[in-house]
Amino acid sequence: MRNAYFVVLCLLFTCGMAQSQQPTPPAEGFALKDGDCVVFYGDSITEQRLYTSDVEEFVLTRFPGSKITFIQAGVGGDRVSGGRAGPVDLRLERDLFAYHPTVVTIMLGMNDGYSRPYDPGIFESYADGYRHIVDAIQSKLPGTRFVLLKPSPYDDVTREPQFENGYNAVLQRFGEFMGQLAANKHLQLADLNAPVVAALTKAKALDPAFSTTLVPDRVHPGAGVHWLMAETLLKVWGAVPLVTSATIDAAKPAVAEVLNAQITELHKDKNSLTWLEIDQALPLPLPAKESDPFMDLVVRSSDLIEALDQEMLRIHGLAPGNYELRIDGQSVGIFDHHQLASGINLALLETPMLQQSRMVAFDTERRNEIDKARAGLIQQEMSAISRTAAAELAEFQDHAVEQQRKDARPIRHRYSLSLLP
Repeated sequence: MRNAYFVVLCLLFTCGMAQSQQPTPPAEGFALKDGDCVVFYGDSITEQRLYTSDVEEFVLTRFPGSKITFIQAGVGGDRVSGGRAGPVDLRLERDLFAYHPTVVTIMLGMNDGYSRPYDPGIFESYADGYRHIVDAIQSKLPGTRFVLLKPSPYDDVTREPQFENGYNAVLQRFGEFMGQLAANKHLQLADLNAPVVAALTKAKALDPAFSTTLVPDRVHPGAGVHWLMAETLLKVWGAVPLVTSATIDAAKPAVAEVLNAQITELHKDKNSLTWLEIDQALPLPLPAKESDPFMDLVVRSSDLIEALDQEMLRIHGLAPGNYELRIDGQSVGIFDHHQLASGINLALLETPMLQQSRMVAFDTERRNEIDKARAGLIQQEMSAISRTAAAELAEFQDHAVEQQRKDARPIRHRYSLSLLP
């Protein structure tokens, strides 16, 4: 039987594999723990593998050495009743239960409202179907931690609504129901709608024409908006802004304070300051603003950097003047002594740490391509050839995960700060 086979196949990449490792645990206070398996269940917005990858990249770069498994179980067009990949009970058995997750997120609703004004009958069908999914998971996997995700918005902000009040008002009604359900069942809730609406509103004020590109088809967010969705979920899980923070007193010289990093071999001569630093985390793997105007507009329209990407360096006691900061011989910027004393956010600069973080993002994209192909095979009637291919892809998936974790490991860097003539 296909069902029996896909359970065996999924176990080749089951979350139990993560539990056999001996990793360094994530920071205390963050909800995800070593050995956790997170399944993102949803429709085509989850199938985009963007906010899910952003979450994965955050965990890999903020907690290098951790062993947490991520499964993307989104299917385009899905509703609470299921869709092209099968009815909901088959979807749950094959695409969720088979992985024995410890953490589940659910985002459904964009397709359930049928792109029409609010209809009480449609709403009741959605509510009943959503309750069925939650009840089925709680019955099959008691103890699983839930986050219900309010649906990301239909863009009625940068373009005119297609009918009175707009379709996003329907999705917000769905979100209100989810809030009540989460409260009644003591589940966590993340609002992926309101923060995006706020960012779209600000983006429209900044650039009315260009803001329409952030959710290009009004349904599927672009990559920048997915980062805002990931931010909301990560905040629910206890994510904090700190990447690293270092304060150096150049007059002594001495390390005044360092958080999430180690500084050694601090030396000072007449016109320069040098030290070695090994960080326990990496900045978000965001593209340079010059190369990605979409991400740049999202950053300018949101609190993403303030909320998740603070890699601060402060240097007091410098003689007046302009200084060049180099990391591993690479110039990352020129700053005056006032800027350095106030603090600069290295996460916004082209540093070796950012380049390493982008490599982890590249690894994650590759892993997701493998996983997407593997998931496609197990969601169809499988021939002997496709069963073999799916098993092979599961092995490649394991190798891809190891590469992600390898590339996220902390690296020691040499810093130099030189007074310019």
